[in-house]
Amino acid sequence: QVHLVESGGGLVQAGGSLRLSCAASGRTFSIYGMGWFRQVPGKEREFVAAINANGVNTYYEDSVKGRFTISRDNPKSTAYLQMNSLKPEDTAVYYCAAQLVGLADMIRTRTADYWGQGTQVTVSS
Repeated sequence: QVHLVESGGGLVQAGGSLRLSCAASGRTFSIYGMGWFRQVPGKEREFVAAINANGVNTYYEDSVKGRFTISRDNPKSTAYLQMNSLKPEDTAVYYCAAQLVGLADMIRTRTADYWGQGTQVTVSS
C-alpha cells in the first residue's frame, strides 16, 4: 500500500508559478513511476506529466510542455510538479499517482495503482 498526499495548491494570477509536492509513505517509493493528473468538474481526468522510477525519463501533455516540470527526490519519497507561466485553463484539481508497472499504460488509460486526494489549483485572469 502506498499513501500519497499532495500539497502546494492555491490561488495564483495568470503568469505566476506554483510547485506541487506529493509525499509518499508505505512501500518503497523509488520503485514506482509517478504521475500528475488534473480534473475539472464535469470533465474527464487529464494526464499532465509523468516520471519513471529512477527519474531519467519524463513525459508531458502537450499543453504543459515548456511550462511544467516533473521531478522526484527518492530519498525524500516525494515527487514534484513545478508549474510556471500558469494560465486560467490550468485551473483544476491536481492529483498525483503511483504506478508500479506500466507507466505508459498509466498515461494512456489515466488509471494508476495509487492516487492522492488532490489539491486545488486556481489561476485567475
